[in-house]
Amino acid sequence: MEPVRIDQYLTATRIYKSRNGIAVKPSHGVAVGDEVRCVAPRGTVVLKVLALASKRLSPPLARALYEDHSPPPPPREERMPQRDRGAGRPTKADRRAMQRLRGDDFK
Repeated sequence: MEPVRIDQYLTATRIYKSRNGIAVKPSHGVAVGDEVRCVAPRGTVVLKVLALASKRLSPPLARALYEDHSPPPPPREERMPQRDRGAGRPTKADRRAMQRLRGDDFK
């Protein structure tokens, strides 16, 4: 099977909807057995190419095109402290404390 363009392959595997600032040119060929490294919104993605496709596929078929060797994503940072479930609505003092924490200057 002849190589597929890398931009078409990344679209077919559903890693990207379209090409996003990849270091190689979009016409760079991808063959079975190649390793593709890219940065996606979820973090660094490392894929081993198992099969080729140039058209966007359904998610189950797209997952069959590659083997994922990506490192686990970093843990998410907690934005705001969470209230205990069932604690009820925040009091006026709680709301003011949350506004100060967020940096809102409502008076």
